[in-house]
Amino acid sequence: MKEEISLTPEEVAGILKIAKNTVYELIKRGELPAYRVGRKIRVDLQDVEAYKKHGKNIELAPDPGTASCRNLPLNPRSYRPEETASYHQGLVICGQDVLLDILTRHLERHPQGVHAFRHHVGSFTGLLALYQGKAHMAAIHLWDGDTGVYNIPFVRRLLPGVPAIIVHLAYRMQGFYLAKGNPKNIKEWKDLTRPDICFINREKGCGTRVLLDEQLRRLGLDRRLITGYEKEEFSHLGVASAVARGEADVGLGNEKAALQVRGLEFLPLHKERYELVIKKEDLEKPHIRAVIEILQSEQYKKEVQGLGDYDLTETGKIVAEV
Repeated sequence: MKEEISLTPEEVAGILKIAKNTVYELIKRGELPAYRVGRKIRVDLQDVEAYKKHGKNIELAPDPGTASCRNLPLNPRSYRPEETASYHQGLVICGQDVLLDILTRHLERHPQGVHAFRHHVGSFTGLLALYQGKAHMAAIHLWDGDTGVYNIPFVRRLLPGVPAIIVHLAYRMQGFYLAKGNPKNIKEWKDLTRPDICFINREKGCGTRVLLDEQLRRLGLDRRLITGYEKEEFSHLGVASAVARGEADVGLGNEKAALQVRGLEFLPLHKERYELVIKKEDLEKPHIRAVIEILQSEQYKKEVQGLGDYDLTETGKIVAEV
């Protein structure tokens, strides 16, 4: 039997070119398989290689704190669509940002709260799950290039006949991940079509992919001219890591992932609205009221503010009824 090569979190961080604490968060979310040898955490090399090859649907907190790693849960509460019991036993929240992890934790401590399950999917998939009755709320960031409006036009199209409210979570900055020093001098959207530029994309249906495609359409740029357009990763971190490893010259994603990966620069391009969609018929349910109460609380905002890179000026505000 071939012996597996076992790695420490520090060694995994070196391979992926990310911070050690980001590795712990990958393990915590169940996105990178791990096991314990005594009190030490180990990861098999083949699992690291599989992660590099396929990418994962995650967004990570910057520092979970090494002191807590002794009690690190290797199987976090996560929801899969086929697990219909989870939908009826708790609250299913679609979305990928760490803001939702914090919301989940606060919700489970709230007097009117319930067990919450995270479904780590992009904006389109989250709205579809909400429409199909497989989720209770979906976090989205979908920009409409015709109106310049975030989320409202898409909720109207993808939740036909379903009255809903949109609750603001945070403003985030989207931009280009670039190699240190920006050696290819990439400055704007049209640079993606240059023949000397290799791009790494996000999956169809996520908010970042929608932003890219809407910008290309609005500017009259031919996506077929973008080298690497068809190559996809499934998280901001996956895209950022691909650029850091030299597999692409540029990728699009949020600022937080750029701060978690060594050897990157971030070029800010577009301020986006990250918001939570809830069916209006659910507003009177105690646990839904608890969600809005938490989002409006100073305690929640203070904890999120500690992560940095979020603008919370409208957090918890009901910005639209659709």
